[in-house]
Amino acid sequence: MNKINQIEGKAVPVEGNDIDTDRIIPARYLKEITFTNMGKYPFYDERFDAQGKPKGHPFDLPQFAGSNILLVNQNFGCGSSREHAPQSLMRWGIKAVIGESFAEIFAGNCTMLGIPTATVSQAEMARLQALAKEKPQTKFLLDLDKKVLFSEGKEHLKFDIHESKRNALVNGTWDSTSLLLANAPKTSAVAGKLPYVSGF
Repeated sequence: MNKINQIEGKAVPVEGNDIDTDRIIPARYLKEITFTNMGKYPFYDERFDAQGKPKGHPFDLPQFAGSNILLVNQNFGCGSSREHAPQSLMRWGIKAVIGESFAEIFAGNCTMLGIPTATVSQAEMARLQALAKEKPQTKFLLDLDKKVLFSEGKEHLKFDIHESKRNALVNGTWDSTSLLLANAPKTSAVAGKLPYVSGF
């Protein structure tokens, strides 16, 4: 299993409270059969006008190119339970999200994709977003073992993360599909003993 103990990289700030899954991934893109192209669509309607011209969203600014840590505010990912939202962020390049708070289903969907959702206070997030905007080349390191965020190699601040989610990430048990495949013989053996599985 793939254990996730640290995420390192640049950060991109996306400001605003209550950014819901409709804003993260517009509903018209849910009709795609696979998640393959989802990396094209995060925040699409906020990034482009009706003619496809960029509006200057942080995801399109050159100083944030290659960023893999997303900095957000309160109640990020609220709205529907669609997995497409974290899928689109992940396929754009996001490997961790740091916010003031998250919608629970969104945070759970992120964990199932191996994306940590760490929380900090409002004041701390204001400082992080300001730092990312003023010095976009700043390198951050999210350490899930120590629950500490480092910047440029120095301890920056402590963060919180739900312990069950942290354990799943650092122990490599976040990928339920891989867990099932790794335990396929045991799963088959149990299924063979269940009358509602083997009795038909």
